[in-house]
Amino acid sequence: MAKRGKRYLEAAKEVDRETLYTPEQALAILKTTATAKFDETVELALKLGVDPRHADQQVRGTVVLPHGTGRDVKVVVFAKGEKAEEAEQAGADVVGDEELANSIQGGWTDFDVAIATPDMMSVVGKLGRILGPRGLMPNPKTGTVTFEVGKAVSDSKAGKVEFRVTRQSGIHVPVGKVSFSQEQLLENFKALADAIIKAKPQASKGTYIRKAALSTTMGPGVKLNPQEIMSVASR
Repeated sequence: MAKRGKRYLEAAKEVDRETLYTPEQALAILKTTATAKFDETVELALKLGVDPRHADQQVRGTVVLPHGTGRDVKVVVFAKGEKAEEAEQAGADVVGDEELANSIQGGWTDFDVAIATPDMMSVVGKLGRILGPRGLMPNPKTGTVTFEVGKAVSDSKAGKVEFRVTRQSGIHVPVGKVSFSQEQLLENFKALADAIIKAKPQASKGTYIRKAALSTTMGPGVKLNPQEIMSVASR
C-alpha cells in the first residue's frame, strides 16, 4: 500500500468512510480539505452496472460543462480550405493537413483535443497507433469528426469533456477545479451526471450507478449516495 502524506491523512480525518454524502456535502468537504499549493482538479468516479464486454452496454458521450474544466485546452484541427479558416477563426491552436500529420508522426503530441473534417480521415487514420492510446483520435461519436469544425473547436475550448466506461465498468471524469465556487462545481456536476444517466444503455439491467465518489487530485475520495446523483441530475 502506498504511504500517504501528512496532508492527505489530515484531510482524510474530515471524511467519514461509512457515510454516503450528497453531492453538495461532498463538494463542501473537498473545498475545505484541498490544501495543495496548486489548483487541484475535482474528479467524479463511478462504478456502473453495465458489462462493457457487450457492445450494447457501452457507455460513452460528451458534455460541455457550464463553467468549463478550468484548463486551457489546446486544440488541433485537420482541415483544408474554408474549413481550415473556420477552425482558425474559432480559436484552434494548430490547423493543418499532411504537414500536421507528419509532425505528429515525428513525435509531437502537445495538444489535448484533435478534430478532423471527414475528408481528412484518410490522413488522420494513419495516426491511429499514436493518437488512439492517448485518447486523442478523432471520432464521430464524440463530435470530433465533423464539418462543423468551428462549433467543435468552440465546444472544446469552452469545457467539453468526454466520458467513456472502462473495462472495469468505471468512469472517471473531471468536474472542475477546487478554485471554482461550490455552485459552479455543482452545476458542472449536474450537467455531467445528467449526460451519463441519459447515456444508460437499454440493455443495462438493474442498478445503473452502483458506486460513486468525488475526489481532488491530492485528496481522499468522498463517497456519494448513488440515489442522490439520480435526483440531482433530474432537478
